[in-house]
Amino acid sequence: MAWGLPSAASLARFCQKLNRLKPLEESSMETSLRRCLSTLDLTLLGVGGMVGSGLYVLTGTVAKDMAGPAVLLSFGVAAVASLLAALCYAEFGARVPRTGSAYLFTYVSMGEVWAFLIGWNVLLEYVIGGAAVARAWSGYLDAIFSHKIRNFTESQVGVWQVPFLAQYPDFLAAGILLVASAFVSCGARVSSWLNHTFSAISLIVILFIIILGFILARPHNWSAEEGGFAPFGFSGIMAGTATCFYAFVGFDVIAASSEEAQNPRRAVPMAIAVSLGLAASAYILVSTVLTLMVPWHSLDPDSALADAFYRRGYSWAGFIVAAGSICAMNTVLLSNLFSLPRIVYAMAADGLFFQVFARVHPRTQVPVMGILVFGVLMALLALLLDLEALVQFLSIGTLLAYTFVAASIIVLRFQKSSPPSSPGPASPDLTAKKYDSFSDHIQLVGSVQASSPEPGQLRPALRPYLGFLGELTPGTAVTWALGILVTSAIMLDCILVFGDSALYLPRWGYILLLLVSGVVFLLSLLVLGAHQQQHRQDTFQIPLVPLTPALSILLNICLMLKLSYLTWMRFAIWLLIGLAVYFGYGIRHSKENQQEPPGQTTTRYVVFPSGSLEETVQPVQPASQEPAQGPDSTE
Repeated sequence: MAWGLPSAASLARFCQKLNRLKPLEESSMETSLRRCLSTLDLTLLGVGGMVGSGLYVLTGTVAKDMAGPAVLLSFGVAAVASLLAALCYAEFGARVPRTGSAYLFTYVSMGEVWAFLIGWNVLLEYVIGGAAVARAWSGYLDAIFSHKIRNFTESQVGVWQVPFLAQYPDFLAAGILLVASAFVSCGARVSSWLNHTFSAISLIVILFIIILGFILARPHNWSAEEGGFAPFGFSGIMAGTATCFYAFVGFDVIAASSEEAQNPRRAVPMAIAVSLGLAASAYILVSTVLTLMVPWHSLDPDSALADAFYRRGYSWAGFIVAAGSICAMNTVLLSNLFSLPRIVYAMAADGLFFQVFARVHPRTQVPVMGILVFGVLMALLALLLDLEALVQFLSIGTLLAYTFVAASIIVLRFQKSSPPSSPGPASPDLTAKKYDSFSDHIQLVGSVQASSPEPGQLRPALRPYLGFLGELTPGTAVTWALGILVTSAIMLDCILVFGDSALYLPRWGYILLLLVSGVVFLLSLLVLGAHQQQHRQDTFQIPLVPLTPALSILLNICLMLKLSYLTWMRFAIWLLIGLAVYFGYGIRHSKENQQEPPGQTTTRYVVFPSGSLEETVQPVQPASQEPAQGPDSTE
């Protein structure tokens, strides 16, 4: 199938193999995560992961170098794009409550290779994001002490003049990352308690900034004399949007932590919606008052908010803002260090990454090795790299992950699923086993005769008019339509972004290509809508599928094309390294690719586990044969 989608036969063979896999508990450490996070815990994790990174890391840089006062529009557009992606995450997080986030969601619908590449790029975003926030944290703390820390370090170590490296080593940024790593390794409850405390202080300070900022506002700072509201034009607003998009990735930590949620089907969608709404409101209001307080072109990118109050003569307010920013950025560091090791854990549990990262500490029940290794890596980057160089790395991997999750929603909706079967008198041959990787939790269900149309088939009402689509096997038209939809979205975005500049198209050629790609996009959307979808009442499902994920794909690709070519070059290099890791290690240790005994299967459909780590796996046999009895049929 196109897109690397796992075929029904391969999934059947794969799950038959699961009956013979040995669980990971053979290692000396536990491999299950503790369900201890409430809806409030998840919401504050999301708010903390978003607010600190956007307000104190990106606002000053984007306003000064990309969008000017129109940075508030950049945050608004980024919020809309994030909402579309967040809806997709909410459905997956509620339906597949397993750690791994975008990696897991892509694994469900598109297969192992795509899942590894998405997980690999999300790792880069978290590592770079954590280092960038630590540099900003250090800058705000330095501002409290009138930059004495920086002056002392420069006088003792000297000033570096190396591209992409900081002017001086930031020992403070590296130190806070190591301390945060130590706290996160103590367990989810400790991380949650710290996040609650810092998030409460941060929200109070944000209210203070908004109220005092509007009191000190000068509308003249948006006038033409200061460069106007949008000095960089529409292109600058969209370029700012592409960078501001990173400010909303905090809701990803909610999906990454869904395995530790007490009630993931209810808590994950609610936490994502509330945290995204709070963060978007804070971004837009704070960026508004910031550019009204001082001219946008005079902002200090390293500590814009605190510096704005200092320059207006409110040094006491600048101190409060700097203290609040430190608390807010502490929550971001905790969120990054909380979710990144869990994605690594999911990849390692599936055999795609080094197995040492699949181990969970028996007492704290967190992946300690992943926390320590990636915490040290973040610290090294924060020690050596400049903040602006780090910010340039952000967004592209996240946007790619959101694009794949949106496409995965479309794939998931048009696949047939049935409720998981339960052991009982009617199914005496079920074998209960415990598995801890996502691939271990895939479960097959036998063929079921249903009177209603199956997902992936053409709707009965449209068969008289679209009979040629009804002649195809279920899912074939959907697969082709999805591929054409993504291809046309790329063409449409390329024409919109580069049509008047890089491509130098004549006016008639620009309009013609725009119409053709737009029509193809709409036709593929209509073909998808003409097919039957899954409808489930027991879990959250996003509305207007396939329109909502299609718009998310279109907007995400547009924002990716607005990023600089240097960002794309770094992304390509990181992608090549990831492919080397996958083909050098992952493909040989992958559970899905382990040697399996020969046999035939007749079941074709995949459903997801209900949330318990105890699952039942039913041996798959042809209808004409009795279940095979052997030493590996029981535990």
